[in-house]
Amino acid sequence: MWSRSGTTALGAVLAGALLALAVLAAPGTAAAAPSDQPGGTTGVLDSAELTALQDQAADVQGDLQERQATVTAAQDRLASAQQVADAAAAEVAAADTVLTQQQVAVSRYASAVYRDGGAPTALSLLLAGGDPGDVVSALGYLDVIDTGTDAVLQAAEDRRQQALAQQASADAALSDSRTEADAVAAQVGELEAAAASVTSRLDEALGVVDRQLAQLQAEQLQVNADTAAAWQGYVDQLAAAGVLPPPAAALRDPVAGLPAGLVPVGGSTGAAQPGAAQLPRQPTSLLVLPAETVAAVSAAMTDLGLPFAPGTAGPESFDCGSLVQTAYAAAGIAVPGTQGELFATTSPVAPVDVLPGDLVFLGSAESGLSHVGIALDPQTMLAADGRAGAVVVRGLPADQVLGIGRPSLALRAPVAVPGPTGERWPWSAATRSTRPPTTAAARGAATPTG
Repeated sequence: MWSRSGTTALGAVLAGALLALAVLAAPGTAAAAPSDQPGGTTGVLDSAELTALQDQAADVQGDLQERQATVTAAQDRLASAQQVADAAAAEVAAADTVLTQQQVAVSRYASAVYRDGGAPTALSLLLAGGDPGDVVSALGYLDVIDTGTDAVLQAAEDRRQQALAQQASADAALSDSRTEADAVAAQVGELEAAAASVTSRLDEALGVVDRQLAQLQAEQLQVNADTAAAWQGYVDQLAAAGVLPPPAAALRDPVAGLPAGLVPVGGSTGAAQPGAAQLPRQPTSLLVLPAETVAAVSAAMTDLGLPFAPGTAGPESFDCGSLVQTAYAAAGIAVPGTQGELFATTSPVAPVDVLPGDLVFLGSAESGLSHVGIALDPQTMLAADGRAGAVVVRGLPADQVLGIGRPSLALRAPVAVPGPTGERWPWSAATRSTRPPTTAAARGAATPTG
């Protein structure tokens, strides 16, 4: 049985991988190291200030939309009042025209009477000495003319006064409608000014976000490049040490025996870990992984930076499951292409025993299994990640680990995949009780770095 101290030493060796990624930045800037969230963008996109501005912009836009109905109604009332006022003005004009026409007719009559020597009167008719019947008829005719003239002029004047009253009422309604429309327009103007202000500030904030994202993306590219270089450094160390990575089958049962010169790797239970070995040397032993694992991780490194796209399986884009499947297929190991099938069939190992090339299954009690990636060390993984939108090197969040699987071991009979039930793999309790070794414990270690 292998001692626990051997396990601790190996953990320290693996934890030292983070040193190769610690590209320090100036004070106040982000360090170019794997982030807990893919691509390092979460902290930027989840800015409280940005969220507040977006909420404020949404509120102003909502107010504008609500006011639009009020504006439309006010405009309709104003248009209706304008029509009524226009009709009243037209009626006044028509009444003025009628009155004027009647007044002209009366004036013409008066002119004619004056021109002909004056209008006949009752006295002039009596003095004319005509037939009594004719005199009576003439007197009646005069009464009709006077009465008719007065009635025509009075009707025209009444119509004019009524039209003036209607016009006054319509003008008052029109004035009220204009006042209402002006008030609504002023409110809309204030909201538009507020919208312009918040939009300007939101644009400025988004500009800051764009610059931060550009910086983080550049840092992510640097992390990817540093990680690939560190991995190649590990492969070169194996070659320099004269170690030809053995096939996976040769490392599956360390108790039964390992290739010459190699010794087992201690596990968290004190027993030897299947699927790995180490080359004893000073100051630290060199981890020896199966040839298939080395090939799979090397293949995945060449895909860094390619786009993430759900449902794709390369060669130009991947999702998380297809990246794992493609990488291991290049190494000669057939594994499923979905995270659920990978979880169900990959042989599990304890999270504290995670080694480069192991599969990391992430999720939560709320969501169940949601992601899979390839471990590079206890704190780092490589994955095709939706939030990053690409194949990236990212932090390995211990609190989201639902399990670790080792593809170099034989597949197991399928098991149930964690759903949103709060259940976790039995061995995941180790992630809560045992913390990975610190980076400081592994300075100078010789192992693949992530």
